[in-house]
Amino acid sequence: MAEPKKRLTRTRSGHRQSHDRLKSPPLVQCSNCKTKIIPHRVCSNCGYYKGRQIVLGKDQLKEGAKKKEELKDE
Repeated sequence: MAEPKKRLTRTRSGHRQSHDRLKSPPLVQCSNCKTKIIPHRVCSNCGYYKGRQIVLGKDQLKEGAKKKEELKDE
């Protein structure tokens, strides 16, 4: 296996590694609730995708839990 003849300097290593950083994904606004989401994903806040409700959002799950507790208390 090949071995380097000389050690690489910090500068040379840094120049090569400068592109290895993690990049944040581009964010867009949800068409329903205007929160920032990753494109082409269901909004985790309201559950909408392309103007249609696909799953229950966080807000609706909280409301459902409250209703269940009220029914149990009665």
